[in-house]
Order: sequence, then structure tokens, then C-alpha cells
Amino acid sequence: MRRLVTPPMLAKHVLAVVLIGGFLALGWWQVARASGGNALSWGYAFEWPLFAGFVGFLWYREIREALGTPAVVQDPAAEASAEPVAPLPPVLGTRAPKLGSGFRRPVLVPRRQPAPVGPAAADPVLDEYNDYLAWLNANPGAKAAQYPGRRRGPG
Repeated sequence: MRRLVTPPMLAKHVLAVVLIGGFLALGWWQVARASGGNALSWGYAFEWPLFAGFVGFLWYREIREALGTPAVVQDPAAEASAEPVAPLPPVLGTRAPKLGSGFRRPVLVPRRQPAPVGPAAADPVLDEYNDYLAWLNANPGAKAAQYPGRRRGPG
């Protein structure tokens, strides 16, 4: 139970309660508006409680994940008679899920700096393109057809 009173979890609890309360209040407000003759508000009157239910589901899932309880509780007798199921292969960039968890969380992997590349070989096409871009930057109102640089003919 201590895992439910850590600062991040307390923030999630407060956020969930505020969101659920706010969404239900907005739903009630839309019911009041719909009762006053605004037909469009009937749709919103049903939409806001759905949002509240979704937040409640996410809150429940976070609590279940924090406590480490399995998603599905199976009968031990049925579990003993069933054939063992091979675990799924690991997915790149994830860690193995907790026993009974139905989803995986991403793993932070430190990035390596690319190896420094020595002086690149001269590329005349790249140099010409960079000159073109520099000219466009120096002449913001100019059109591409006014570029005084080298032009290639057809073929």
C-alpha cells in the first residue's frame, strides 16, 4: 500500500478525482442546458460521463499496476491442468512485463553519439545545392528561376 502514497501516485489520485468530478459536473451542466431546450447538449450530457469513466478506468489500471496485482485471477485447479503456454518473445525496446500484466512499458535506452566522420569527400552536386540555398537565403524575395548559378540543361 505504500506504493499508492508516493508523490507521483498522490498527484495521479488528485488529478483523477479532479477530472472525474469536473467531467461529471460538466455532464450535469449539459443536462440542465438540454432541459432548457438546447438539443445539442443531450449529446454532451452523455459524452462527459464517458470521459469520467475513462479517467476512472485509467486510474484503476494505474493502481493495479502499482500494486502489482494480476489483471485476471484464474482458478488454481484449472491452471494446474492447463498446458503451459510459451511466453511471448521480447519486444525490442521493452522490458518483460510483471507476472499477470497485460501490457509493457517502454524502456529508456541511452543514445550513443554517432562516430565522428572525417573530412567528407568533395561532392560537387551537394556543394552546388548548398550554394543555391545560400543564395536563396541571401535573396529572400527572389524566385528560383532568378538563380544566377550554374544551370543544367535537359538530359
